[in-house]
Amino acid sequence: MKISLNWLKEYIDLEEGVEDISQTLTNTGLEVEGVEEVEEIKGSLAGLVIGEVKSCVPHPDADKLSLTTVDIGEGELSPIVCGAPNVAAGQKVVVATVGATLYPGEGEPFKIKKAKIRGEVSLGMICAEDEIGLGSSHDGIMVLDTDLANGTPAAEYFNPTVDTVFEIGLTPNRADAASHYGVARDLKAAYERSTKFPDLSTFAIDNTSRPVEVIVENSEACPRYSGLTISNVKVAESPKWLKARLNSIGLAPINNIVDVTNYVLHSLGQPMHAFDLSQIKGDKIIVKTLEEGTPFLALDEKERKLSSKDLMICNASEGMCIAGVFGGIDSGVKETTTDVFLESAYFSSDYVRNTATRHSLKTDASFRFERGTDPRMTVDALKWAALLIKELAGGEISSEIVDVYPEEILNQSVVMSYKNIDRLIGVSLPKEKIRSILEHLDIQVAEVSETGFVAVVPPYRFDVTREADVIEEILRIYGYNNIGLGAYSTAGYLAHFPAPDKEKIQEKTGLYLSALGLNEIMSNSLTNPDYVAKGGVWSMDHNVEVLNKLSEELGVMRQTLVFSGLESLKHNINRKQTNLKFYEFGRVYHKVEDKYKETPQLGLFFTGQQSEESWSVDKKSVDFHDMSAVVHKLLDKFSVLDFDSIPSENQVFEYGLDIRVNGVVLVSFGKLKAKLTKIIGVNQEVFFAEFNWTKMLKQYGKTSLYKEVSKFPEVRRDLSLVIDKDVQFNQIMELAKTEGRKLVKRINVFSVYEGENIGEGKKSYALSFILQDEKKTLNDKVIDKTMNALMASFEKNLNAIIRK
Repeated sequence: MKISLNWLKEYIDLEEGVEDISQTLTNTGLEVEGVEEVEEIKGSLAGLVIGEVKSCVPHPDADKLSLTTVDIGEGELSPIVCGAPNVAAGQKVVVATVGATLYPGEGEPFKIKKAKIRGEVSLGMICAEDEIGLGSSHDGIMVLDTDLANGTPAAEYFNPTVDTVFEIGLTPNRADAASHYGVARDLKAAYERSTKFPDLSTFAIDNTSRPVEVIVENSEACPRYSGLTISNVKVAESPKWLKARLNSIGLAPINNIVDVTNYVLHSLGQPMHAFDLSQIKGDKIIVKTLEEGTPFLALDEKERKLSSKDLMICNASEGMCIAGVFGGIDSGVKETTTDVFLESAYFSSDYVRNTATRHSLKTDASFRFERGTDPRMTVDALKWAALLIKELAGGEISSEIVDVYPEEILNQSVVMSYKNIDRLIGVSLPKEKIRSILEHLDIQVAEVSETGFVAVVPPYRFDVTREADVIEEILRIYGYNNIGLGAYSTAGYLAHFPAPDKEKIQEKTGLYLSALGLNEIMSNSLTNPDYVAKGGVWSMDHNVEVLNKLSEELGVMRQTLVFSGLESLKHNINRKQTNLKFYEFGRVYHKVEDKYKETPQLGLFFTGQQSEESWSVDKKSVDFHDMSAVVHKLLDKFSVLDFDSIPSENQVFEYGLDIRVNGVVLVSFGKLKAKLTKIIGVNQEVFFAEFNWTKMLKQYGKTSLYKEVSKFPEVRRDLSLVIDKDVQFNQIMELAKTEGRKLVKRINVFSVYEGENIGEGKKSYALSFILQDEKKTLNDKVIDKTMNALMASFEKNLNAIIRK
């Protein structure tokens, strides 16, 4: 949000410098993200002076050029070659001196240099208005009517303004500060001085010849609607001061009527709309919703189909304006408009937000209505806008103020305790200081006692509803930087100790995966709907379709990270980078029974060789075990120690594993089906892991247990067994835990064999078992007993053949 310093000074006296004001605003919660100097005229006419043409004769070698001598206050006359048809001796003119830079209305800036034109010396330039950014005319030079001395800077004649504009990062809860007057209210509290509201004392009804009836059918969507008519106005260009105000915050002036409504909006935070009175059929305004699908042609000349929940401003027969959002093509002010109806309303934030989102419309008015405006401002803003229109466009106020306000919106009362104020702020503030801060914030202090008081909060402060909110108001004005830390700092909380920072956990996880040799990718959440159709794994009914799709190839939100990851693999493989290990933090989207579900995930992708080609490393493709190793390292990092590992039921894998905690799948990983990889055009084997990131975050932060390294040695025993191919390693692990009597610390497979020598449907595992007793040295008797128990269990439960 842009705030002009010159504009701001209309509502509060400010002698402080830009740096001080910027810091004060930031300290009060209106963070100044940038400060910019805005010139009404680019360059502010630097290097331009008032001159007087002393002589003017035709150029001897050019029919359309003149030789002039000009007094620019330097004692000697300056020769200047001029091409303007209207130049003549005796004129007061604007002269750009040698070295000055000109900023024309159109085109690039250029610097005035000493020159020879057709053989004649020229020391400057006599300017037309378009050449110095003062207008668009190039019919001739500017001839001034002034008694200013020759050599006077042109800036003293034209008086161009220079403004400072603050870029404020307005948080969603601070709708009260979405205007210059709103920002002035914060400075009022910070600097302890008063604000200045526009003078409405001269407002008067001229006559009642053009009344308009207002009927509000939906008072929930429109709790207050105010308006009046102004007749016999003349639509024209706005004066210089008004255009300068709007230009300073990036708004393009339109005409005096519309510019007044925009000026009041950005001054007071009250959106307004001016209707051409001739378009209000039946002299009647009806605030209501229309039937589902009703067509409406908006100001941008696009026809929109209305929802039955879109609030409309209608005349006796049709809709004229989407309430609080956007005007209609016919009902707005035009050059031919002579009579206007001014609207100043308070619309429901929920209705405006839903309508603006539904139609993808974001306007200055909807921005404020969505966050909440001041229900008590409508009439005052209306009066001020009417006075400004009369001043700039003439006319007379030709109706009483219509103010439909069936149920007044009251102040909010919040019971306050001095004890809680001191506890949450951390220091004890004087009671008079607390009262002063609140009253400068327009929060009245009532029912004062020794222990507390009642804070009476005005309706425009939607964000202040609880005791903690009022305390925050006190603290932000008092100054967070003014709260010192004691030697023994403590803190009071209104909630439990905060959960671990999800963003930091993700960052740490990414750094860990990068350290393991993976590269991070970030891909588009929009994807091709054909992928799901061809994949045969996901349901087309679960697609979240994009309404304003950029193309058919990006028509849906992705249901899986698989295809976006494969696209990244293909992009690299096509560029001869075939050995790839990627990870991606992303979200997947599903539509389930007309509801939308968004799930954060972490995906890992492996393909190609384990390492780049080298004389020192044997060539070996990545496989399931490489992926498994990284998955288990990540689980260790998150202290996930107690889990079940079972064959995956995920249909994307030819084979794979699911790791579950308390029956919930934490991660699935395995080899992607070739059918899926070929959809994207990847012909290499791809291994993929899919983490449920939400579930992983819940595992993070569990207490790690530390224990002393055992004083007693480990013992290794090897065992070879022949088992059925469908026996999983985790089955061996579970039996080892059960029969190992806490002596088996680790198991490792160091050889796997499948072949004719052991029979069809069989495989051979060579296993190493690490045994250790943490209380004593193991002897052969205990070791043999443990290994015999393991072999017996494998034979019984796995139908294993022990190769002795």
